[in-house]
Amino acid sequence: MSIPARARHSGFGDVVGTAAMERLATGYGFIEGPVWHPYEKWLVFSDIPQSRMYRRSASGEIELFREPSRMANGNTLDRQGRLVTCEHATSRVTRAEPNGATTVLATHYRDKQLNSPNDIVVATGGSIYFTDPTFGRAEFYGVPRPQELPFQGVYRIDGDGARLTLVADDFAQPNGLCFSLDESRLFVNDTERGHIRVFGMEANGDLNGGAVWAVTEGDAPGSPDGMKIDSRGNLYCTGPGGIHVFDASGDLLGVIATPEYCANFTFGDEDLRSLYIAASTSLYRQRVRVPGLRLF
Repeated sequence: MSIPARARHSGFGDVVGTAAMERLATGYGFIEGPVWHPYEKWLVFSDIPQSRMYRRSASGEIELFREPSRMANGNTLDRQGRLVTCEHATSRVTRAEPNGATTVLATHYRDKQLNSPNDIVVATGGSIYFTDPTFGRAEFYGVPRPQELPFQGVYRIDGDGARLTLVADDFAQPNGLCFSLDESRLFVNDTERGHIRVFGMEANGDLNGGAVWAVTEGDAPGSPDGMKIDSRGNLYCTGPGGIHVFDASGDLLGVIATPEYCANFTFGDEDLRSLYIAASTSLYRQRVRVPGLRLF
């Protein structure tokens, strides 16, 4: 499948290359949250409306991994390789333990239920950051129910899971997030406002700043959602028409066009140079030139 990548900058080809995109599987409801295990060599992804999670092996077989998933969305791995998941239907953040048990890490802020945890990252020290928009309280993507909190925030869970801290509450719909290479900054995008913001990281894990760092522009369907950084500090973010690739300064290098509305993606395979793309009903793979980062 040949999908053109639209270059805006001469360096786009050096980062993304010219490989054709391939469709690996299709027939899903709406897939999200792909995560690659760098040592066990599997890919896990969520099908939100079907309340299922799937696992794809290194050899390409896809099997049912979890059902019900409680309409899981974003996934990541912590520094011990445990799967951490955002659940829309329950408004929970959970962690899968090696013995098969599930540890609930967050459900409420103070006395009010979280909106619907969406996307999630883990810092080197073990602290977990996640976004909490309202999408999981709507039909199809979640369970319709009244919102209890008066804002859509970004939170931190301490590495030991003992405390939940609100670190930002001035978003319309916070969604994807990722750290800079040295973890001195946290990027968080806002789906409704169509932009990416950047925060400084305090020594205690709190955030400062929050200026708009980049805007995803275009007339095609798509908006800021999944977001990752590669090993050179280039930032990938979904947006109109596909995946927008920015250099470390926030300049747009180009757009990887996707054949379906793209919600999220992750770097995978042995060399971390395969971009696994969750695009509505299908899972795609796009080879790139600059590798991503291992999660642990």
